[in-house]
Parts: sequence; C-alpha cells; structure tokens
Amino acid sequence: MREPSGIRAVEASALEGRRLRYYDYCMVAFSVILICSNLIGAAKVSVVQVPYIGPVIFGSAVLFFPLSYVLGDVLTEVYGYARARRVVWVGFVASIYAAAMAAAVVAMPPAPGWPAQDALTTVFGQTPRIFAASILAFWCGEFVNAYVLALMKVLTGGRHLWTRTIGSTVVGQAVDSLIFYPLAFLGVWETHLVVAVMVSNYLMKVGWEVLLTPVTYKIVAFMKRREGIDVYDVGTDFTPFRTKV
Repeated sequence: MREPSGIRAVEASALEGRRLRYYDYCMVAFSVILICSNLIGAAKVSVVQVPYIGPVIFGSAVLFFPLSYVLGDVLTEVYGYARARRVVWVGFVASIYAAAMAAAVVAMPPAPGWPAQDALTTVFGQTPRIFAASILAFWCGEFVNAYVLALMKVLTGGRHLWTRTIGSTVVGQAVDSLIFYPLAFLGVWETHLVVAVMVSNYLMKVGWEVLLTPVTYKIVAFMKRREGIDVYDVGTDFTPFRTKV
C-alpha cells in the first residue's frame, strides 16, 4: 500500500466526520447521468454499420450510461464502498422520482390543439415493466461493480487500478444486462433482437470503460491528491441495504 507523497492510506472508517472536497459533486453528476440516460437515451434504439462486422443494434443510452459506471469506479476507488453505496441509493431514489414525474406529466390530459402528446408518450411513457427492469438492473449492477472493485483493491494492495476498473465493469455490466434486457423485452421483441441488443450494448459499455481508463486514472489521481487519502475497505460491511457511512 505504498502511496504517493501527500496521500495517506486509510481504512474507510477513518473518513467519518471528515470534510470531502468532491464527494457531493460526484453524487450530483452520477444522479444526472443516470436520470438522463434512463429518460432520454432509453427511448431510442439505433443501428450503425461497422466495417467487417455489419449492422450493430444498440440502445442510444449506451453512449452515456457507462459514464455512471466510470464515476462509480472513481467513487469507490477514492472514497470507499460505503460512500459509493450511498450515491447508488441517491441515484436509485432520484430515478424513481424522475420516472414518477414523467408518468404523471404524460398522464395529464393535453390541452385542445396541443400536437405533441403522442410524441411525449413515446419518449417518456415507459411501461412499468421496462422501468422495473431498469431500476432493478441498475441497483444490482452498481452494487456488484462497487463490491468487486473494493474487494480487488484490498486483495491487490491498491496496485493495478486498470484491473479493478475494467474487471468490476465486466462483472457489473454483465449483471445489469442479464437482468434488464430479458425482463424488459422478452416476449415483446423477438428473442434474437433481445440477444443482439443485449450483447452489443454490453460490449459497448465495457469498451467505453476500456477507452476511458486513462481518463479514470487521471481523475482518480487528481482526487486522491486533493483529498489526501486513499481508502481501503478493510472491515467494511458490504451489505447494500443501508445508507449509513
């Protein structure tokens, strides 16, 4: 656990009562990315032609939702599992509120002559099935991601950050995808389309994590220097069913 000058390795419990410079900003950014991905990006399925591969079908949110996993990695790496867990719960509750607000707005009777009701319903009128699948997949995937990264950090003594960020995303996104797509679309889409979108989205999400690894390194290094700490989850209670840190 050798740390750069000015950075002190601490157990997660040592953060109690400590002022953290960037934690609240990360929480807000995480929630915004999550809500926008679910409400805006999820409304459109796109297709692109990839040389030597052919058409690749994917949900548009795949371009943005993986940023929540990158940010989740940064939170767990810098502040530890317990504080990442609180952020996941904040994002979870914020998503429920945003979906409830969208449903209420869609359900309100439109004024006579207002032409956009059908378009609004198409974009924001998620079915309860899709919403339930989305929120369950997010909750499970994010907690698995945070747990794997925190555990790998302790086991590796803080070395080889790239193995933790990519490894945790490989597992977390697999859990997310295997829950969301079958629950949301089996029986609605043809099975081959569900599988195609699930696999392509999963590979694109993991690919994003790999491509953004240099950025993750820089953000983690900057935040650790500014906070002056490097948190290890030794003795941490990894249950997801609490928000206390």
